[in-house]
Formats: sequence, structure tokens, C-alpha cells
Amino acid sequence: MKRVFLVAVLVMLALPGCNETDRVVDNGTIVFMQFEGGFFGIIDDHNRHWDPSNLPPEFQVDSLRVRFEGVVTDLATFHMWGRTIELTAIKRL
Repeated sequence: MKRVFLVAVLVMLALPGCNETDRVVDNGTIVFMQFEGGFFGIIDDHNRHWDPSNLPPEFQVDSLRVRFEGVVTDLATFHMWGRTIELTAIKRL
């Protein structure tokens, strides 16, 4: 019984690293949200809300169209707006 439980735990720990849905590549629009002290987010072309943890200052422009790539982190934030993402690439459109 202990061995089955251990194998199940190891499989669950290994799955998140292999999940391709944790990676996002899309076009979107930078938006400035005026609550929780103000912050920049991204609304993608599928109307999903992303809260980037590492948006470079030169992209912190309201209504800027971008192409972005990142890894979903789903961290808890004070913003409580969208899913958190760590950007791996971003460019202006």
C-alpha cells in the first residue's frame, strides 16, 4: 500500500513539468488596471487575462499590442485578476 501511494505521489509531482498547457504563446493587448495599487496585465486574443510577474518597463504601455510567450505559474497575488505568468518572450506588434 505504501509503495502504491509513493508511486502515485511521484507521478503527480512529475506531471506539472511535462504539461504543455503550462506554456502560453499568443497575441494580446497590455492593459493598465487601476485597482490594488495599479498594475499592468495582458488580455489575449481569446479574452483570457494574464498577470505577468516580469513585464519589462518598455512594455508597460496601456493598449499596446504584443506577441508574448510564457509559463503559467498560477501564483497567488493581491491583484486577483487573471492567471499569473512568467514571460519568456515579448515583442510589439
